[in-house]
Amino acid sequence: MKKFLLIFTAFFLVQSSSMQAQSLLDMASKVLLGGNNNSSQGTRNTKNNRGGVPLNNMDIANGLKEALTLGTKVAGDKLSRQNGFFGDQAVKILMPKEARQVETALRNFGFSRLADKLVLSMNRAAEDAVKKAVPIFISTIRTISIQDGLSILRGGKFAATDFLRQRTTASLAQAFRPSIEQSLGKVNARKYWASAFNTYNRLPLGQKKVNADLTSYVTEQALKGIFTKVAEQESMIRANPMSQGSDLLRKVFGS
Repeated sequence: MKKFLLIFTAFFLVQSSSMQAQSLLDMASKVLLGGNNNSSQGTRNTKNNRGGVPLNNMDIANGLKEALTLGTKVAGDKLSRQNGFFGDQAVKILMPKEARQVETALRNFGFSRLADKLVLSMNRAAEDAVKKAVPIFISTIRTISIQDGLSILRGGKFAATDFLRQRTTASLAQAFRPSIEQSLGKVNARKYWASAFNTYNRLPLGQKKVNADLTSYVTEQALKGIFTKVAEQESMIRANPMSQGSDLLRKVFGS
């Protein structure tokens, strides 16, 4: 009887189609796995982040808000300190290109101290004015939607910074300009600027007179500097989310 059953089973397996054989294998797999055939789905659910905790759209939006809030506050704090701009070669404000000849001529004719004071005063004005940026950033960050969050998370290395740049540059420039003007006056930048250009225009060089817009230039450079620092913070968070103190940041950027 046992021999007959073995022969029958062998014959059945040989004669079965590939589809039937696969069906038998599937059944066997279910038995071996304890009847659970949802392991792949479970993996997809837990692969959303390194901690294995499911990541939802609200988490993403809130995580992006937290990351940008952190990044802008750190950037603003660093740049608003004394030498925040002047002591950092990545954001230090130098003479504008159209005025470089002015600086060179002044130094060549023995007015290096005047040129130094002008460069320092521009950076001091930016350090003083950049404090205005953080409240504007925070106000914009609060408006980030779930769709914005998804786009930023799926975007490039500096997608969050780019989003902030697109949404805040106009309002920042508007807020910065009067602040820059006030700051330039506070550090006597206009005095040094006028003195530098008046001195340059009197030099026997046969040159055309130069009169660049100091306020616009410093405002532009201050904005460029703060976005450079925000991008640095975003890069750090994306590169090493596990080092962040927030569980939400680790969850979102660890995905």
